[in-house]
Amino acid sequence: MANTIHLRWKLGVPDPQEEALCAWLEGEGSSAFYREADPPRACYAYFPPDQQAPDPAGLAAFPGVQLLEAETFGDEDWLAKSREGFGSFEVGSRFHVRPLWDLQSGPADRIDLVVNPGLAFGTGGHETTRLCMELLEELASAGRLRGPILDIGAGTGILSLAAYLLGGRELTAFDIDPDCGPAMLELIELNAHLLAGAKPYESFVGTLEHPQAAGPFPGLVANILLETIQELLPRMAQAAAPGGWLIASGILAERTDEALLSLMTQGFKPEKVLKEGEWIAILAMRIPA
Repeated sequence: MANTIHLRWKLGVPDPQEEALCAWLEGEGSSAFYREADPPRACYAYFPPDQQAPDPAGLAAFPGVQLLEAETFGDEDWLAKSREGFGSFEVGSRFHVRPLWDLQSGPADRIDLVVNPGLAFGTGGHETTRLCMELLEELASAGRLRGPILDIGAGTGILSLAAYLLGGRELTAFDIDPDCGPAMLELIELNAHLLAGAKPYESFVGTLEHPQAAGPFPGLVANILLETIQELLPRMAQAAAPGGWLIASGILAERTDEALLSLMTQGFKPEKVLKEGEWIAILAMRIPA
């Protein structure tokens, strides 16, 4: 039987181009895309055997993006290649994140989260996810992680799981991507060792118009793109309880002022901005009417 040949691109990608490039690659047939958590933080795109790779000339539409290597490999190498570049790492002061193939638990003083890279956005490896987890830690330490809490655009549900493990309750996570439904369920299964049979959050595939997103919520999390945040802010303001908090991320640092102004215009008072690399996360409070 002939060996099936896969293709992997290794790319140098400036942070501001990552989201747009990922969307383009997906449209061109890429079956997976991720960035290394550790320097030099290269990006990898995979193309299945039945999919012709796009013309590399199309990368010119993304300033600063470079195709560093195009590599073919057979079926027997698929698992090893897909696991390259994703190892365990620590987030904030409380969490240790490791891929499911790493059987070594983290330090005893950290919460050991297991993830499956590649299923959906939200494995802890991206700066925005880590920033949100750090802000959740701060809210928990201040006794502000009260439920119910709504996780908007939850991806794998990692932020809802993190909030639950920090003491948050009555969590609801949702995403418009149908693939995120199974990803959220799998994340719970992978972390059963932390849950003692408890169900950490409710989840659904849908939008902010869903009845389960009606609110009011004392806490909102939105780790999505700034454009999407701006589009959804009026509805978020309706769903947020007066005096409740919002963690907003997926925002490039160069657009900090724009993001802060958008939040204030819709009745959210910024309290804190965290920055890592080219990305920020904002903690804001819903101003009582």
